[in-house]
Amino acid sequence: MIRDQGLTSKIWRFAVWAVAALFILNLLAVIAVVIINSFSTRWLGTWLPAGWTTRWYFSAWKEFQLSSVVLVTFQIVFTVTVISGLLGVMTAYALARRDFAGKKLIVLLFLLPLLIPPLTYGIPLATVLYQLGLGGTFWGVVLINLVPSFPFVVLVMIPFIEQIDPRIEAAARVFGAGTTSLFIRILLPLLLPGMLAALLLVLVRTIAMFELTFLIAGPTTQTLVVSLYYAVFASGVRAAQSIDAMAVIYMITTLFWLIIALQFVNPTQIVARAKQQSSH
Repeated sequence: MIRDQGLTSKIWRFAVWAVAALFILNLLAVIAVVIINSFSTRWLGTWLPAGWTTRWYFSAWKEFQLSSVVLVTFQIVFTVTVISGLLGVMTAYALARRDFAGKKLIVLLFLLPLLIPPLTYGIPLATVLYQLGLGGTFWGVVLINLVPSFPFVVLVMIPFIEQIDPRIEAAARVFGAGTTSLFIRILLPLLLPGMLAALLLVLVRTIAMFELTFLIAGPTTQTLVVSLYYAVFASGVRAAQSIDAMAVIYMITTLFWLIIALQFVNPTQIVARAKQQSSH
């Protein structure tokens, strides 16, 4: 009986690892095909392309006006990141340091934009923004992206703030530190790792956010991911290599910021901290 249980456990572990390995290999194969095709002159019915070239990147940059698209992307992304950071840190500090009636309900409301599909609230929100004359504008795209980004910063920052002993702040106030001085000299150095982690993750999320940006973006306010969508599905004939080159540019941009973000935060630390708080 014990031997049968051990055999079943081994088979189950092997099946889990096999499925995980198959998924990873499939994902890597898709990425490899896109990258190889973006450098190929022609690739039909053979294991490798007939030749190699970088001209598709220059063609994509010119055809899809990527210079202006990348500029708009980073303008939107950094604006969302800065506003989310300012509002999110202040809100997280209030929620971490104050107990009041309805606090759990407010935290639940912050969770909703992260748990429910973006289109669920994105379509009615986009309708309101169009009625206000913000459809297709820079600030319309910023506002709709703030809906998931601002709560994300709040929920990430609360555990970091709770780790700081309130007695440190009390001692600083006893010695005459004002609110501004307390934040700059005491709290900011302690919160900086958490702030960098939250803001960099918001930056990556905003670059990759398609649904909400697609609903409100206009011809001059498309981010890189929305422009990639139009390149694939818009009318007209476009070289597949040129579209793949654009996809590689988008992938490298997102991956660059994601790697930087992971230097400052380990996602398991946030989960472990949340479990620790719930156990108390």
